[in-house]
Amino acid sequence: MVQNRSLGSKAFDASNIVLLLVVTLLCLLPIWYCLMIALSEKAAVQAGRVSFYPIGFNLYSFQEILSDPKFFLSLWVSFQRVLLGAAFTMLVLSLAAYPLSKTSKQFPGRNLLMWVFVFCMLFNGGLIPWFITMRNYNLLDSVWGLVLCGGVPIFNLILITNFIKNLPEEMEEAAKIDGAGPWRFMFQVLLPLLKPVLATVLLFTMVGYWNDFFQGMVLSTREESYPLQTYIQQLVVSTNLQNLANMSVEQLNRMSKLNNDSLNAAKIFVAMIPVLLIYPFLQRYFVKGITLGSVKG
Repeated sequence: MVQNRSLGSKAFDASNIVLLLVVTLLCLLPIWYCLMIALSEKAAVQAGRVSFYPIGFNLYSFQEILSDPKFFLSLWVSFQRVLLGAAFTMLVLSLAAYPLSKTSKQFPGRNLLMWVFVFCMLFNGGLIPWFITMRNYNLLDSVWGLVLCGGVPIFNLILITNFIKNLPEEMEEAAKIDGAGPWRFMFQVLLPLLKPVLATVLLFTMVGYWNDFFQGMVLSTREESYPLQTYIQQLVVSTNLQNLANMSVEQLNRMSKLNNDSLNAAKIFVAMIPVLLIYPFLQRYFVKGITLGSVKG
């Protein structure tokens, strides 16, 4: 049935569209500004003359990053970390959230175990004990060290647990009547229903692994073991005399056209590209996963 809309209703919709466009532009502005800084010449960047368009267009900052073989090594380490970490985290969280979604009567140790998880979320053993533990398990300079050290995010565990609690209990009862055990129910019935929250948690997990640089600094003693964020965090325009003496004329010419501001802007832009490519495929699950997993209905 088509209804005639009032002028006020149309004006309200138009104002909402304008507001959303303004918010979108404000969100895109920092990304655009970083790109313009990265594409501008050294003098313009240092003088603060770059705004919405590049001044003295060049690709020196991106060439500096992409010309280093260590960039591709660190990129490969980050890809391994994200893929292995996402798979490990999703498996562990799914296996833990299912029993934790039960009542204390169904799972007698549920409350104690949940309090242990929450305590670990609020408090940790400290940086030095953590490093000693990782070293004792021979996880330094290993991608598995970068994966396992943050492989069980408790907030995401609570999110999935609360999502499962919102599902009708009658589904599991019906599955039991049909002869399905807990493992079959989980993998054939429950996991397909968890697509929204699993996609949301997957996005959180991948972004967390991709953006983290501190763990790479602590757990990697060789530059070849750096993930991408650690690599670009320590990449600066070095101008000490020892480096200058070992540089060719071409390298000196390139270094004279670079500065840390444009290089840092190029780092930020390069590092955000994979996340920007992944997010559109998971966005449709994002809001539903957050709202249904945030509270227990």
